[in-house]
Amino acid sequence: MRSRIYYDGVGARAVAHGFLRERLHIVWLIAIACATFASTVAGGALALRLRDQLHLILGFSAGAVLGVAFFDLLPESLGFGGGAGAATLLADTALGFFAYLVIDRVALVRTVETPATARRRPLGALLLCLHSLLDGIAIGLAFQASRAIGVVVAVAVLSHDFSDGINTMNLVLKSGTDRRGAWPWLLADAAAPAAGVIATLFFTVPSHAFGALLALFAGFFLYLGASELIPESYHAHPKALTTAMTLAGAALIFWAVRLAQSA
Repeated sequence: MRSRIYYDGVGARAVAHGFLRERLHIVWLIAIACATFASTVAGGALALRLRDQLHLILGFSAGAVLGVAFFDLLPESLGFGGGAGAATLLADTALGFFAYLVIDRVALVRTVETPATARRRPLGALLLCLHSLLDGIAIGLAFQASRAIGVVVAVAVLSHDFSDGINTMNLVLKSGTDRRGAWPWLLADAAAPAAGVIATLFFTVPSHAFGALLALFAGFFLYLGASELIPESYHAHPKALTTAMTLAGAALIFWAVRLAQSA
């Protein structure tokens, strides 16, 4: 009888622990969803006020995004890869890189400025919202892999969301929309990653698929950093300080990953 009571008590504690762990997971995701919203809105607001200093922020964001790809996602994808070899995971990384390239081209972020493309730039803002939704899903799925991976990915996405707010505001303003008309687009882009984070509460990814998924996200981040953020931060302000900010962003992520691994 005592043995039965003991095992029942252990089972009850296990259930309670699982319940609290699930609730804590939800709290983490809701907090990060709010942070992604705030980061995007802050980027858009600063795009209107601090145009002369944005290159430094974008340079730091570029380093952070690339640091997550190199120091966290790629090593973790090898760890979760299971039976998949390095060649397969690198192919998944390449797939992510080129998939985001297609999204970027369709979004018209780099089209030549003509009256026709200027009128189409609100479509570019809409597609920026769609890939912001994907950023939020990346955070939620990273948390399904582990909390340490989720936190590091969230830091990188938050810095990228800041630049997304800048890009969205610039795209809409260049289309001829006034500042009041640009704010709904900014709020939509800010809500997109938050919606992506919350969406992952309603589905899960099998553990054997995490290796390929993390490699895919590494490809996304490599494209964002190397093909979008670095050129955008540097082309109009080729200064040593911009490069230093990029290196600082990468170094911060390297330090954060090492700290999470030793915790």
